[in-house]
Amino acid sequence: MDMKNMREFMGWLYYQYLLITGIYVLEPWEQSIFNTLLFTMVAMVIYTSYVFVPIHVRLSMIKLRYCLHSAN
Repeated sequence: MDMKNMREFMGWLYYQYLLITGIYVLEPWEQSIFNTLLFTMVAMVIYTSYVFVPIHVRLSMIKLRYCLHSAN
């Protein structure tokens, strides 16, 4: 895919984002506040998943191993 098609595709995706979220009706400063809040929330979810999911998976595996070995 060449750069012109990629740029058009990204523009189309951004347009779809504006339409789906309904922020195309907001003023530019309101759009930037909305986008900042959305980006912050997504970043927090990704960070929290990165930090805490491995811990919970490890603890779950320990509990599962304990349950399987104690049943014998």
